[in-house]
Amino acid sequence: MPTEILMPALSPTMEEGTLAKWLVKEGDTVSSGDIMAEIETDKATMEFEAVDEGVIGKILIAEGTEGVKVNAAIAILLEDGESAADIGTATPAAAAAPEAATAAPSPAQTSAAAPAPAAPMSGGNRVFASPLARRIAANKGLDLTGIKGSGPHGRIVKADVENASAAPVAAPAQSATQPAPAAAAAPKSMPSGPGADAIARIYEGRDYEVVTLDGMRKTIAARLTEAKQTVPHFYLRRDIKLDALMAFRAQLNGQLAARGVKLSVNDFIIKACALALQAVPDANAVWAGDKVFKLAPSDVAVAVAIDGGLFTPVLKDAEMKSLSALSAEMKDLAARARDRKLAPHEYQGGSFAISNLGMFGIDNFDAVINPPHGAILAVGAGVKKPVVDGDGQIGVATVMSVTLSVDHRVIDGALGAELLKAIVENLENPMMMLA
Repeated sequence: MPTEILMPALSPTMEEGTLAKWLVKEGDTVSSGDIMAEIETDKATMEFEAVDEGVIGKILIAEGTEGVKVNAAIAILLEDGESAADIGTATPAAAAAPEAATAAPSPAQTSAAAPAPAAPMSGGNRVFASPLARRIAANKGLDLTGIKGSGPHGRIVKADVENASAAPVAAPAQSATQPAPAAAAAPKSMPSGPGADAIARIYEGRDYEVVTLDGMRKTIAARLTEAKQTVPHFYLRRDIKLDALMAFRAQLNGQLAARGVKLSVNDFIIKACALALQAVPDANAVWAGDKVFKLAPSDVAVAVAIDGGLFTPVLKDAEMKSLSALSAEMKDLAARARDRKLAPHEYQGGSFAISNLGMFGIDNFDAVINPPHGAILAVGAGVKKPVVDGDGQIGVATVMSVTLSVDHRVIDGALGAELLKAIVENLENPMMMLA
């Protein structure tokens, strides 16, 4: 029987995507692991791999189509001996009514190719296998619960069942024709206020351009609106003297020039925050609904501006890495972020974020926390200012203003102040970060 190829969920939050480009055409033969298409999510363009072998019988969704719902049929795969005349026998549900097949995917379902619905097995566990693998298993009398999948995210594919030994098939806990009711997908919140029609009436007669929101802008609007409405922010501010850091940075860059390494002030800020989270471990935490998760490593996210939005790639185990390693990794992540080539695991997670607008001449600002992070550091420009030293003498120093936005559910005032104090001490005494 022809098999539907479904729109995959490529990230835990993906509900729909754009089928950017087909890399196969009707009549092409594909094998497991072949790249079939490029799909744009709200954050990135990702490659979509085949999990079964067969012939592309029909492409249902044209490339460039936006708003394709997760689990909607996008193509038909034919097995050996089948032809285009057999396509009418394929299950039409997803193709005919894609809206009905868009229940929000659970994190366990976000494989590189969305699996066909599987009947729950005993104990409530689900077995993910390709339709072809299921048919072979049924013919051989195999119990799929005892087979380890080699496909994306452990999915069972044809090769896994062909060499498996026959065993009694476990009775399913409930009939596949009576699936357990799926939880209703929570609507994605959007900014409140007048709708487009009401705004259009206000500006009637004026010259303007209507810009349609893409997936990234919709996601940013929804997440940050939610953050400001639900996260109790408070703000801590400090000025940091950068003269010692600037001199130390110049010295290191001179010594590292032969290796092609050039450290930025931002590299020192990342390292300072990572070490501060280790020094104040209670602040290295995230909000998890009715719990707080305290992280052991310092996984620091850094905001990167791109056309139409931003990414926050995460530098994991930042406290363990040298300044030169952090610099190289940050440059790589930023470059791929601007090309929208980051994988979800590279921009999800972390407990703490940095947003640096100093290079744009911004003196200071307040950043919005990106849930579930516990805090975000807003970094302004380093500017020369008059300062009073310990002897009461007035001098000139390079001063950088920072603001720590803190989630009060996770971090109280005194704890936030302790974390910011540790960050300041690291930056004002940069050699301490190498000790």
